[in-house]
Amino acid sequence: MIRPILGTFLTRAWTTGSSLLVIMVAGHALGTEGLGVISLVVLGITIVQLVNNLVGGGALVYLAPRAPRRELLWPAYAWALITAGLAGVGLHLAADLGNGSGPTLVPEGYGPHVVVLALMQSLYNVHLNLLVGHQHLRTFNRITALQGLVLLVAFIMAIRLPGPHDAHRYVQASYAAFGTTLLLSTIALLRVKAPALLTAEENVLRRMVRQGTQIQTANLLQLLNYRLAYYLIETFRGLSALGVYSVANQLAEGAWLAPRSLGLVLYSTVSNTEEQDRQRDLTLALMKLAVLAATVVIAVLLVLPGVLYSTLFGPEIVGLFPLIALLAPGIIAMSASQAFSHFYSGTGRNRHNAIGSLLGTVMTIGAGLLLIPRYGLHGAALTASLAYGANAIYQLIVFLRITQGGAADLWITRQDLERGRTALARGWNARR
Repeated sequence: MIRPILGTFLTRAWTTGSSLLVIMVAGHALGTEGLGVISLVVLGITIVQLVNNLVGGGALVYLAPRAPRRELLWPAYAWALITAGLAGVGLHLAADLGNGSGPTLVPEGYGPHVVVLALMQSLYNVHLNLLVGHQHLRTFNRITALQGLVLLVAFIMAIRLPGPHDAHRYVQASYAAFGTTLLLSTIALLRVKAPALLTAEENVLRRMVRQGTQIQTANLLQLLNYRLAYYLIETFRGLSALGVYSVANQLAEGAWLAPRSLGLVLYSTVSNTEEQDRQRDLTLALMKLAVLAATVVIAVLLVLPGVLYSTLFGPEIVGLFPLIALLAPGIIAMSASQAFSHFYSGTGRNRHNAIGSLLGTVMTIGAGLLLIPRYGLHGAALTASLAYGANAIYQLIVFLRITQGGAADLWITRQDLERGRTALARGWNARR
């Protein structure tokens, strides 16, 4: 268990670091407005992915050990093409209706790129999800790490090219990174032999759609928790303010590096076991580690001087300390939520993720419309913490009810620390 966790953590550390390096380069070369445009382009791709993942998303991880691969691949490929077509039509209609006035879903001139990049991401995510479902985490990690490297190098090269410097440089780098990932994930999946099925699924397509709908409903609502504030900030404060907030948000979400790494391993493991006690114990253990790791990262971010952030991300990036401080409670709450979310997904209880995300979305809309116009970026950060907290509290209550646990199970004990020390020692010796 410890080796997949360490490998995934190191990969996440690299991808997070490379993403921050991209933001640093963009902050100096493009300014806060360029950062704001990049944020909306990435968000546009993510929204398209939410629709695509109804069939080609996380449900594949759960179904990979339960259904023949060919019965999973072709519906996922077909749906990726349909989703891209729908996205193209939707963005065209949105541009016509907007007519250049007010905030836009995707900045003008970037719509076609969002559609093509989303299609490429849809296809390689199908491959990567199947690799995770078959517990080939090492291959998944290597491909993911290389994607971060290609994006960083390609973006630096694009910035050095003659001509106007704008967010199109980031788009060019994304084509290089996504294309590399698509090629390597295809080759990797062709080389992986499908294992014997854990259980048999009679109607695979129906199960894909049902699982995918539950997962993506939760993901859509969770995306609104994470990013609805972006559109509210753009509406009430403009792209430059959004650029500053996106940097603070990205830094704070860096605290999710360990929680997301642990969550991915948890998802893969829980999906491949039917032992309820093991599912519960593993979830609790990784949840505690996730919260502890996130707290340490947030503490480090809060003690760093503001001048360091301005030096790294550009002179326009100021005032990050209060934003990170207001985001901190929510970030820590969501680090625990990462474990609970993957427990629910891995055990087929995705509706609880959807309900928790719905509560967070309601909080985002209500608090965001009240706080962001009045308090600006500080209101946005406080809104995020309130929404994340509502989501995590619901998931925690349901988890304790399902597993018949109590509040005492949530505290870090000496036994937990000893288990962690032993596991790390074994992992270190295994890598030597």
